[in-house]
Amino acid sequence: MIKNDLFLRALKGETVERPPVWMMRQAGRYLPDFMKLKEKYDFFTRCRTPELATEITVMPIHQVGTDAAILFSDILVIPQAMNIEVEMKPGVGPWLPNPIRSAKDVEQVIVPNVEEELDYVFDAIKMTKLALNQEVPLIGFAGSPWTILCYAVQGQGSKNFDKAKQFCFTQPLAAHALLQKITDTTIAYLKQKVKVGVDAVQIFDSWGGMLSPVDYNEFSWQYIQQIIDALKDITPVIAFGKGCWYALDQMSKSGASALGVDWTCSAQNARAFTNGSITLQGNFDPSRLFSPPAEIKKMVHQMINDFGKDKYIVNLGHGILPNIPVENAQAFVDAVKEYKA
Repeated sequence: MIKNDLFLRALKGETVERPPVWMMRQAGRYLPDFMKLKEKYDFFTRCRTPELATEITVMPIHQVGTDAAILFSDILVIPQAMNIEVEMKPGVGPWLPNPIRSAKDVEQVIVPNVEEELDYVFDAIKMTKLALNQEVPLIGFAGSPWTILCYAVQGQGSKNFDKAKQFCFTQPLAAHALLQKITDTTIAYLKQKVKVGVDAVQIFDSWGGMLSPVDYNEFSWQYIQQIIDALKDITPVIAFGKGCWYALDQMSKSGASALGVDWTCSAQNARAFTNGSITLQGNFDPSRLFSPPAEIKKMVHQMINDFGKDKYIVNLGHGILPNIPVENAQAFVDAVKEYKA
């Protein structure tokens, strides 16, 4: 039995004494101990070495005291396993030297045996579960098929993913073939994560907000729905579409256990769009962690009051920024733990 099961209870919509708290990208660059490892090992070495991934995953549990751990990994391990080369370039971020631009390129993409190609991830999960010693739940994650397509076609990060959208709109058959391959791989990957021990999974649709509502349905949501359908009976699923407030009503009927909300959507609107029917997660602006700790605490308490303490998981509206002072992240977590309804 997990000693602190607040997160899992909130996912079930149970009444809780206070909402649980964790932060997207909590195992990362704002922690000095993480930076020491970063100086020694490159990004994908950290992802592919179970001992390092475990150490990084457990760090924020011991150092800032979140109510859940999220496995240190990256959404781009999936395309790597699918025969798409991905590098992490300093100062650039993800870099794909041979982006996908044609139906012929899509044919070269494989649906791999995830147990073989991504075995290092599953080893890290087993190791992390031992290190956590049933203290808190462990979250596994994957990028949405659309978000993975964005990187695979664009070849790097982008403000508008124009090449990815052009590919979808000029070669829709090839785009859907690629999206389906990513979806099939992601389902197998997440199922295996559950099998080896994660307690919940989150789907990150980081670039969903790049699409219009109509295009979102065609190129993103229908594939996320396939993933939810395949996973919802074996584990709680959190769906997070950044910038996708317009889809919250539809998402709330998907069978997901919770929906992530970014800071551009108010608690009141998020509850209204979902008819109060589902657990919501979010939505503190990560940049607001630059505010003084006393102010952070005040704002967090207001945020909990706005969402309500039940059917709610406190989180940021996106990942924590690398230059946030640790004491400010600590103030964010402490504010939740000190909350009294």
